[in-house]
Amino acid sequence: MSSSDSTTDNRLVVVTGGAGFIGSHTVDLLIERGRRVVVLDNFSTGRRSNLARWAEPQHSLSGTSPALEVVVTDIGHGIFAALAPLTAKYGPVGQIIHLAAQVSVVHSVANPLVDMQTNYGGTLHVLEYARAMGVEKVVFASSAAVYGDGAALPVAESSPIQPLSPYGIDKYASELALAYYQMVHGVAGAALRFFNVYGPRQDPTSPYSGVISIFSDRARAGKELAIFGDGEQTRDFVYVADVARAIVAAASSSRGTAPINIGTGRTIAIKELAAIVVELCGGRSAIRHLPARAGEILQSQALVERMHQELGVRAETSLADGLARTLS
Repeated sequence: MSSSDSTTDNRLVVVTGGAGFIGSHTVDLLIERGRRVVVLDNFSTGRRSNLARWAEPQHSLSGTSPALEVVVTDIGHGIFAALAPLTAKYGPVGQIIHLAAQVSVVHSVANPLVDMQTNYGGTLHVLEYARAMGVEKVVFASSAAVYGDGAALPVAESSPIQPLSPYGIDKYASELALAYYQMVHGVAGAALRFFNVYGPRQDPTSPYSGVISIFSDRARAGKELAIFGDGEQTRDFVYVADVARAIVAAASSSRGTAPINIGTGRTIAIKELAAIVVELCGGRSAIRHLPARAGEILQSQALVERMHQELGVRAETSLADGLARTLS
């Protein structure tokens, strides 16, 4: 953290969707670094167990005040009322890390209005709070889904934006809103375009979960693995702890940035990934191919130079190590 940021160390960090998969790992890192965190979550997909380690009495700041406060709320209804009692108690919000979202491409294709209201509408509520209350920095969880399939690989942040789903459209619309609030209202922002994030706490029971989580859960039980399409589609899988480090690095800087890819720069085909997971889990699972799903990207690989240069972060976890940690 730079010297210019040290004055904000005692300000609140708000993490929307902080009880979820990526959110809870981000909360862990923030509290480990001495920050007081407020989680806003409606628990539609988040779990209290993801934050359980911070509920113990010894995890506190400045005497008996807890390092973590959790507010059950839907950001689609605004966040002013949810945060008012906490800012009265602890002081103003310094940064907002906005991770709350509807995360399924398939769901967005079936329910585009819901996706827009949740993802784009939720972002506007966050940005309006930031504008009105003088929040120093907003970090927004965008997605590689904004690129579609039109860009040359590896995909640079300057590549054409051609989303193939309402999910990708609403993520890009939120990026535009972030840029607008920075330009017109002076709210510093960073849009982080996540590629395929995986790791512990990703819910394998959700039909919208990441493929590694679903494959691992089924392979451990010896159940069949389903691949949508021919399995030649490729993904850039990035381990969740590396993503959390990138998020916290972005929040720790008081200046805004252009969008930043968060990935590894490496790829693997889905059919190859399935074979590796089956082998790691004892080789008992068959692999079946189903029809391809609408709106899904075929090839994905991040150019990650901007992540290295702007955030000082590299994806340090190999796929082999990340899979081992996830399976354990």
